[in-house]
Amino acid sequence: MAEDTPPNQMSFWEHLQELRVRLVRSLVIIVVAFAFTYYFRFQLMRWAQKPFMETYKSHVIEQALRNHQTPPTYFDPFAYTSLTEPFFSLMRLAIWAAVFIAAPFLFGQLWGFIKPGLYSRERRFAIPFVLTTTACFLGGAAFAYFNAFAFLGDILFKEAIYAGLRTNLHLEDYLDLFIYTVVGTGLMFELPVLVFFLARFRLVTARWLLKYWRHSTIVIFTVSAFLTPGDVIVTTVFFGVVLEALYFISVLVAWIAAPRKPKEDVIESDE
Repeated sequence: MAEDTPPNQMSFWEHLQELRVRLVRSLVIIVVAFAFTYYFRFQLMRWAQKPFMETYKSHVIEQALRNHQTPPTYFDPFAYTSLTEPFFSLMRLAIWAAVFIAAPFLFGQLWGFIKPGLYSRERRFAIPFVLTTTACFLGGAAFAYFNAFAFLGDILFKEAIYAGLRTNLHLEDYLDLFIYTVVGTGLMFELPVLVFFLARFRLVTARWLLKYWRHSTIVIFTVSAFLTPGDVIVTTVFFGVVLEALYFISVLVAWIAAPRKPKEDVIESDE
């Protein structure tokens, strides 16, 4: 795209070309980051297992003491049934780790794509947009890793322990739950950022969000049911509750971000 192209003057084909450029750059960024994360794939796997292993150890020791048995000193709940499963599981984990490392650059490319459609006074949000979206994404992922995943693991694993079942987890199934939880929570934490820009562009208001909160609740839990892996109702409820809380936070964000000037005055000042 030419640098002197006026805002809102790009043709349909120019938008497609701009999208292609941004996607190619994003892919290159992820590939470069993947070359780094794949080297540390075994450390990443231990890091991914840590929230569950802490819960697993505590429940196994508790079960042994309750049954008047000697607590075990070796814990190894993971197994695989295919020779290719460890290879592809480690690769998939490294790819997602690369996405997290490249998050600031990826959000920068996203801003670069939507920037041509903004007025000049709105383009000053570039740095705040990149920093805020990155912070929300990583903050949501950190919340999932240090709190949410341990909470879910505690509930799910407690049921198996009390049922007297022996642990023999497939590595791929575990990573499905881990990646869905961490990445999904990170994306959910972007909702206030999305609402901020929608409010700035006068597409939504705080009053409108409050008016339709009941409808949004139905949509939120329906989407959570489709996005969460398997038929584990606990993860569906968890994602739904977190997203519902973010929705009401977004109402406050929409109220703060609402433009105070009439739309006609904003257009005239930009021109």
